[in-house]
Amino acid sequence: MSIGGKAFSGCKGLTSIEIPDGVMSIDNYTFSNCIGLTKIEISDSVTSIGWSAFESCSNLTSVTIGNGVISIGESAFSGCSGLTSIEIPDGVTSIGEYAFSGCSGLTSIEIPDGVTSIGDRAFNGCSSLTSIEIPGSVTSIGESAFAWCGLTSITFHGTKAQWDTIEKNSGYFRTPIEKIICTDGEITL
Repeated sequence: MSIGGKAFSGCKGLTSIEIPDGVMSIDNYTFSNCIGLTKIEISDSVTSIGWSAFESCSNLTSVTIGNGVISIGESAFSGCSGLTSIEIPDGVTSIGEYAFSGCSGLTSIEIPDGVTSIGDRAFNGCSSLTSIEIPGSVTSIGESAFAWCGLTSITFHGTKAQWDTIEKNSGYFRTPIEKIICTDGEITL
């Protein structure tokens, strides 16, 4: 079962959502532009969050993503400027393009070990994000994935040799950061 695309898009009076067990996907634009939305709880039965599912929910401050989610779609939480932290479940393997772009209030994010791909501009414009820990499982980082963030610290949970093998598109950081801390030393940028 899924919640259809645009089903609640633009519902300004909607303040909280609890996605029940049995729902397997949240389709594209399902809750986009629900500016009154402050809290979301997604059950463990959900495996995918579609494109722009919660885009521009600017007052959203609390998101609990169930452990069943393996894919966070393009622009899923883009423009959720009230969001301050997010914990991505261990089963997630890819973070889509623009997934958290423009989440200017985001100060903390946990990227689990299973993530292999961070899409183009995934965290672009997260100006309050000052540090990021990238798991050793990551094999690609998209263009401007962390551009215009407030990053002062980047830690990679892998070796310098592993970092060198990651497919990195142009301007993936676009920040004045000067080094990446790896498990076996530092890489100067």
